[in-house]
Formats: sequence, structure tokens, C-alpha cells
Amino acid sequence: MTERSTAPATEHRSGAATRASARPTTRASARPTTRPATRLGEPGPDLAAAPYRHRWVALVALLTAEAMNLLDATIVQVAGPVVHADLGGPAAAIPWYSAAYTLAFALGLLTAARLGDIAGRRRVFRIGVAAFALTSLACALAPTGGALIGLRAAQGAAAALIVPQTFGLIRAMFDGDELPRALGTIGPVMGLSAVLGPVLGGVLTHADLFGSSWRAVFLVNLVPAAAVLAIAPRLREDRAPVRPRLDPAGTVLAMAGTALLVCPLTAGTGAPSGTAWAAAGLGALVLAGFVAHQRRAAAAGRSPLVEPSLLRGRAFPAALATSTLFFAVMNGVMITVVLHLELGLHTGPLTAGLTLLPWSAGLAVASWAAGSRLVPRYGSRVLHAGVATLAVGLAAAALAYRAAPAGHYPPGLPFALALAGLGVGLFTPPFFTAALRGVRPQETGSAAGLLNAVQQLGGTLGVAVVGGVYLTGAGSGQAAAPAAQHALAAAGALLAVTVPAAWAMTAGGRAGRRAPAGRVGDAR
Repeated sequence: MTERSTAPATEHRSGAATRASARPTTRASARPTTRPATRLGEPGPDLAAAPYRHRWVALVALLTAEAMNLLDATIVQVAGPVVHADLGGPAAAIPWYSAAYTLAFALGLLTAARLGDIAGRRRVFRIGVAAFALTSLACALAPTGGALIGLRAAQGAAAALIVPQTFGLIRAMFDGDELPRALGTIGPVMGLSAVLGPVLGGVLTHADLFGSSWRAVFLVNLVPAAAVLAIAPRLREDRAPVRPRLDPAGTVLAMAGTALLVCPLTAGTGAPSGTAWAAAGLGALVLAGFVAHQRRAAAAGRSPLVEPSLLRGRAFPAALATSTLFFAVMNGVMITVVLHLELGLHTGPLTAGLTLLPWSAGLAVASWAAGSRLVPRYGSRVLHAGVATLAVGLAAAALAYRAAPAGHYPPGLPFALALAGLGVGLFTPPFFTAALRGVRPQETGSAAGLLNAVQQLGGTLGVAVVGGVYLTGAGSGQAAAPAAQHALAAAGALLAVTVPAAWAMTAGGRAGRRAPAGRVGDAR
């Protein structure tokens, strides 16, 4: 790792302008694949006059790939019981139809992000999309539950190659005012994908297209993957300005720590046991050792897996904590709704999926309004309004469960989920802009890998903790509705912890790295 220059931004601009003057100025001259180390939203001195002409088509391809991969993290949730009925095996295997994907996804993100820095993000992105399509087809053809779990892990590893490249490729193609707008599209896509997964899984499984039953939830990936591969040559190649090396020791520590943290919490069908929490605690210690190793590697002049500079100050670490907690709440609420309807009321996957549809609709409307209208005017205050709105939605959902007669569908639940979806939609666009506003090109791969890894980690923890509260209550003879209320209370407690983390993230940039007032991309 090389230390970044601490020279003022004017020196970066003057140096870049000198380099630009030495290049031909004809329209045919190629734009470089790396750029000066500018802050998020700061237009490159030689790029503002000639924006990359394929950037919007390329953005659609990137967002499609992002959605496709994140959908698969949740699409099997409502289809899991149907898969088990068809393939057989122990009931404890049902959570692993989703957890195998999520775990491999989280384990591979940091290494995949570094591979993009080294080999080129477009190249790694295309390899990942092709591998994802092939593993999706293999999952659809799985003959046994054990084979499906193994193939889901391979599919998650392919997804890990794709998602971290999105941030760097967007930054390679957009500048100025367009860059925060383009980055702001990632949050809504990630949120919608996570919520629409159970909806799409329920609809496809219930539809039983051509007798495909649950296999359709994997076959649906083939068409968008083919479309993304067709557009991928229009992406601009991008890699880190200073080519790093892989960090084998750091990779082993990161994978071991994450596995110890996640695996025990998803191994059962109820609340995690004491042994599971002990293993998770050991995983947290291993991850602390990973952080120490990264700092030592950087101090010794080696290339760490994660740029330690990202963890200086409070802004980016607070963003990681905010992402972990927020996605834990979101996934925890979704699994609670699904478990209550399918296990508690025996309504089936279609009803469970459609009940989450108002949340998706609210998220889509609020994301559009936040990205196009609210964030440019009010900045990161929209993020905090989103957290507050989500809290009101959770309280309304708890009241809907309380008001419904025992054993009956709560009629007020869809309206409460719509309100909660509005909160999620208000949160996501300003979050990713604020989280990435101080990230420099050399840190892009690490930042992308970390943000996506903690999202998957948070989602898994939300399912384990919030879903575990519901299953523990229902398993102890408690009625379904009160068990759901207790699970929502647990989600509300996690959301309360999110509030100070979000304030720490948006209160200011990292020490020594604040953008000048008025600069595009400053989300304050």
C-alpha cells in the first residue's frame, strides 16, 4: 500500500491538468482508465467536457446485475419449505438454502473487491456474471437438498465477484453532478432487491410455470444475466491507480472470522443457542485480529486486503455500523412477516410474498422522491427522516398484529408495511452517497467490499436475532401474533441503536478528508 499525498486539492488538479495537456485533444483520443485521486463528486479536470457516452446504458447493466445478485439472497426464503418438500432431507437444511448463498457471498466480497483493483473491475465483473448464470442453471437442476446447498454456495461466490465492482465502474464513468446521482441509484436497487426477493419467490413458486415449481426462482436469472453480458463490453475498464497485491493471511482471517460469526447463528431453525453465540463471539475476536493484521501490513509497506485508511476517523466505520444494523432490521422484519403468515397462519408463499408488496411499493416511491427531489435539497437529513418513518411503520405493524383477532390475517399489516417501506426508501439514497463521499479511488474496492459484506452480515444477523425471537415465542406455545409483536420489538431495538450510528456517519467527514463546503457529493 502506498500512502496518499496530503497535498491540497489544487495541487492534484494542477498536476492532472499538466498530464491532460500532454495528451492529444482529438475526439478519438481515449479517456484514461484511471483518474486523479479526487473526492466523491469532484469533477475531473480533463473529463468534464467529454462525459463517457455509454454511461447510462452501462449503469442499467450494473444495476441489473446488482439487483439479480441481491434478489437471490432472499428469493428462496418463501420457497424454502416447497424445496424441502420436493427434495427431502432434514428440516434443519431449510435455512441453509439461503444461508449458504449469503455466507459465500459475504466471505468472498473483500477478496473479490481486491481482485477488481488488481485485474480490472470490468473483467472481474464479466467473469462473475457468466459464473452466476451457470451456477443459477445448476441450482435449478439440483437433484438433492445437499447438492442445492453446495451449488448455492458456488452461486454466492459468483455474486461476490460482481457486486463490489459496481461502485468503481460507476465512478469510472460518471463525474460532477452526475456522480452522486448515479451512486444514489445503488441504495434503492439494493433495498428493492432485498424486499422483492420474497415477493418474487412466492409468485414464481406458486405459479409453477411449466411445472418448474421452485426451480423457476433460479431459472429467472438467465435472461437478465444474458442481457448484462451483452451490454458489458460498453463498460469502461477501471482498476486501482496503484496496483495492490493479494493478502493471503488477511483473507484467511477475514473468512474464518466471518464464518465463525455467521454460521452458528444460521445453523438452527429457532433462536441461536449459547454455543452459537459463543462461536459468534470468537468470530468477532478473529475479525478484531484481522483489523490489527491489516494495520500491521500497511505499516510494513505490504498490500492489505482492506485499506486501513478507511477506518480512520468515525465517518466510514459509522457507515459500516449503520449498514449492519439497518439491514438487520429490514431482513428481520421480512422474515418475521413470512414466518407469521406461513407457519403461524398457514397462508402459503403467495400470500406471504404479496403482503410484502406494499413495502416494495413504498420503497420505490420514496427512493425516487429522495433521489430526485429531497436529497439535493435537504441532504443527509432525509436519511434521518427515513429512520424515523421506518420506526413509525414498525410501531404500526405491531399495532396491526395486536388489533387482529387471534388466528386471523391482520388487515392493517399491508398499510403499516407500506409506511415502513417509505422509511427504507428515504434512507437508502442518501446513505450510500454519504458513506462514499470521502472515499478515494485507491480505497474504492475496499469500501465496496466492506459495505456489501456488512450488508450481508447484517441481513443474516437480522434473520437470526429477530426471526429467532419469533420462532422462540411460537415454539413455546405463544400465539402467533404476540410472537410477531415481540419480534418487531426486537427489530425496533436494533433500529434505536442505528440512530446514533447514523448521526456519527453524517455529522462530518473523516478527519482531514472533508470536502470543501458546497462541493457536489457532500451529503450534509
